Amino acid sequence: MTNLSIDVPSTRTKRDYGLRGANAARAVESGLAAAEWYHTDLPRKQMKELMKRSDGPAIRDTAIWLGAMLVFGTAGGLLWGTWWCVPFFLAYGVLYGSASDSRWHECGHGTAFKTPWMNAVVYQIASFMMMRNPVTWRWSHTRHHTDTVIVGRDPEINVMRPPDFLRLVLNLFGILDVWHATLDMVRNAAGNVSADEKTFVPESEQPKMILVARIWLAIYFAVIALAIALGSWLPLMLVGLPRLYGAWHQLLTGLMQHGGLADNVVDHRLNSRSVMMNPVSRFIYWNMNYHVEHHMFPMVPYHALPKLHEAIRHDLPAANPSMLSAFREMIPAFVRQMRNEDYFLKRELPATAKPYREEFHNDPRAVPAE
Repeated sequence: MTNLSIDVPSTRTKRDYGLRGANAARAVESGLAAAEWYHTDLPRKQMKELMKRSDGPAIRDTAIWLGAMLVFGTAGGLLWGTWWCVPFFLAYGVLYGSASDSRWHECGHGTAFKTPWMNAVVYQIASFMMMRNPVTWRWSHTRHHTDTVIVGRDPEINVMRPPDFLRLVLNLFGILDVWHATLDMVRNAAGNVSADEKTFVPESEQPKMILVARIWLAIYFAVIALAIALGSWLPLMLVGLPRLYGAWHQLLTGLMQHGGLADNVVDHRLNSRSVMMNPVSRFIYWNMNYHVEHHMFPMVPYHALPKLHEAIRHDLPAANPSMLSAFREMIPAFVRQMRNEDYFLKRELPATAKPYREEFHNDPRAVPAE
C-alpha cells in the first residue's frame, strides 16, 4: 500500500481538542464545521439497492453473537474456580467488550435491521455493555459523522496529537474508558449534564440521559450486591468486568479507523482507513473495516459494505491488506507526531479516482512515506 506523508516543521498553535475551545470556534469560522463532504458518484438506482435494509442478516448475526455469549458465559461459570474457565471468559469478554461496540454503532445508525424496534433493543443492550449512555452517544456519533476528525468539533477522536501512548496501553484493558464512563454515569445519575454534553445533546433529550444513567447505576449496584452475597466475583465477570478484559479488540480496530491520517479535511479518503480483515475480526467488527466506505455513505447497512467497497474502490485509496499492515504504517506515524503534531499520512489515490480538493492534491510538501 502506498502513502505520501506530510512532515514539515510545526509552526501552528497546539491543537485544542476541547469542544468549547479555540479550535472549535475556528472550525465554525473557517467553514470546516458541518461542511459539505466529498462523495464518490454512484448511480441513484445502485445507491438505492445498496441502502436497502433487511432484518435477515442482522437477526442471524445477533443470534450468533448473543448465543455464543450464552455458551461461553455458561461454560466459564460452570468451570469457575479452575484454569479451564479462562479461555471461555476470554472469548466471552471480546464478544461483550468489543463486539458490542460495532452493534452499538450500527444499530445507532438504524441500519442493521429493517425493523426499528430491533435496532432499538440491540442498541440499548450494546450501549449498556460498552457503558455508553445511549442518548449521549447517539448525538455524539452524529457529530462525529458531521465533523469527522475536525479538531474541536469531533468528540470521538481516538488518537489526538501528539499521541498519548500511556492512554492507549491502558485502554487495551478499557481502564480509562471505563473510569470516565463510570464518572459520567454517576454524574448524569445525579442530574448533572456537562457543558461539553450540552454542545451536542439537545436540551429536550437531556432528561433521558439522566434516566438511563440512574437505571444503569441501579443495575450495577444489584450486580455488585449479588457478588457480595455470593462471596464471588462471578457475577461481575459476566456483567461489568468484560468491558475491561474484553476491550482489546475494540481498541485495535478503533485505532485503525483514523489513526495517523489527516485532520481538518472534508474528504473521508484523507482521514479514514479501510482494512482487509480475517472473517472472525470482521464478524466482531461487523464490517466496519470498510471505514472510508461507511463514512462516505453511513446509511448503507453493514452487510452491504463489501458490495459498496467493490462499487467505489476505483475512487478510493487501496485498503490496507491486513491489520498488521495498518499498524506498521500507523505506529511510526504516531511516533513522528510526538515530535511534530502536524505530521500525517496522506493516502495516494489510484489513477481512476477524482483528485483531492486542490489545496491537498497539489501540496508541494508531499514526500514519499518512509
